[in-house]
Amino acid sequence: MSGNIRLLDDTLAAARAEGRSALIAYLPAGFPTVDGGIAAVKAAFDGGADVVEIGLPHSDPVLDGPVIQTADDIALRGGVRIADVMRTVREAFEATGRPVLVMTYWNPIDRYGVERFTAELAEAGGAGCILPDLPVQESALWREHADKHGLATVFVVAPSSKDARLAEITAAGSGFVYAASLMGVTGTRASVGEQAQDLVGRTRATTDLPVCVGLGVSNAEQAAEVAGFADGVIVGSAFVKRMLDAPDESTGLAAVRALAADLAKGVRRTG
Repeated sequence: MSGNIRLLDDTLAAARAEGRSALIAYLPAGFPTVDGGIAAVKAAFDGGADVVEIGLPHSDPVLDGPVIQTADDIALRGGVRIADVMRTVREAFEATGRPVLVMTYWNPIDRYGVERFTAELAEAGGAGCILPDLPVQESALWREHADKHGLATVFVVAPSSKDARLAEITAAGSGFVYAASLMGVTGTRASVGEQAQDLVGRTRATTDLPVCVGLGVSNAEQAAEVAGFADGVIVGSAFVKRMLDAPDESTGLAAVRALAADLAKGVRRTG
């Protein structure tokens, strides 16, 4: 089975045709449990997310802030494995027909095997992978197998990236470009800031790929601000925090659904 990069492309294009940004949610697999994580992804889609990124929990998530680190720790202590990540992708895709990606550090893929990982992700209906710590110059093997299986390769650019580096990164990527709105780890912020708008402009000068902004967005007002200049708004920690703060799973799922609905309104009213 081929992966769903075409579905991802079509979904982002449809949002653009509607004159709005896409809403991309992030939730880790296995949190609070494997079944609970699958339910959370479905809840985000139910609320209005266009795309969901499934996090592959890692024992040393150097780019993630305390909220996602806490969720990853719960998932890892619960025994989550790559097979559970693939199951999460499969069940979320089969239930919704929407694009589902995996976001992961490189080390787990390297250990698991690139060919095996890409084949299983495509077979599960995945649309691609976001690889925040894989240098473009070391990505040829991954991209070869991702292309073979119809998977997007999403790279991350940062405000510190020079223009020549941006061009190198975007030329190698597919699906969309993940623009980190600021330096540092993931987490909600009081303001997403002008750095993100500058980075989107510089990135767009190098590529026709959609440019989606993550790190720091937590409410409809910030989503509207980012939607004013980006093709997609990526929200992670705010969703995870709703699940962490909930007294029980059903309350958490309702909170995820409500946040997605609020953010979906935000991406539709720019400025």
